[in-house]
Amino acid sequence: MSDFLRTVNVTRYISPLREGGSLPALVDADDEFKYVLKFRGAGHGVKALISEFLGGEIARILGFKVPELVFVNLDEDFGRSEADEEIQDLLRASHGLNLGLHFLSGAITFDPVVTKVDEETASRIVWFDAFITNIDRTFRNTNMLIWKRDLWLIDHGAAFYFHHTWENWEKTAVSNFVYVKDHVLLPQAAKMDEANVFCQSKLNKEILNRLVDAIPESWLHWEDLDATPDEIRSVYKQFLNLRLTHSDNFVNEAKSARNVLI
Repeated sequence: MSDFLRTVNVTRYISPLREGGSLPALVDADDEFKYVLKFRGAGHGVKALISEFLGGEIARILGFKVPELVFVNLDEDFGRSEADEEIQDLLRASHGLNLGLHFLSGAITFDPVVTKVDEETASRIVWFDAFITNIDRTFRNTNMLIWKRDLWLIDHGAAFYFHHTWENWEKTAVSNFVYVKDHVLLPQAAKMDEANVFCQSKLNKEILNRLVDAIPESWLHWEDLDATPDEIRSVYKQFLNLRLTHSDNFVNEAKSARNVLI
């Protein structure tokens, strides 16, 4: 199905992870690993899964540590014995292909007071989040973990927020991304120009287009948009390539926002 991800099947629902409104869950799969399962029937549905997939795999291409992502099949018979009605409804709405992140047992939440990130790494993470328009890497919710003494990036479902309205996506693609001012690592991001050169060297049109082509077609049938899967893919490709071409816009915004902080 994809050059990027494996596909597994859920064998056991272990427990909900009651974070926010999306109710991800810890599950066992038929490859004998545990995963944090993100459901297509939750919150923003398949759009959040697309953000998670694109964001996680772009992060990996840029050299960041990200839990392995897998496509996860949820059988239509799964969850019928679940006693919690809210969870049962979620499982029923999520039959088919979902997304899982390898569970990092024993990982702890990143604390910027406790763990210092070097300027090069911080700048590259800020660049990455500005590139994918990720509004959710703040002091309130860092969406980073420390596991085996390394920094891991998680939870990119809030990225690519343009696709929730699908209007003026061209404008968003070349935007400065003003939300960068709230990024938890912005104070350490003193090497944004160097990060821009590095990240530009890792990404190109061919890589980005191939990644978009790997989005499952079942995630591209949207009730709120009169567009075919191919048309939706085309917009994601144009968005990413425009964003890369105009990276100076959000790099300069990050530098300006950091100057205000320091």
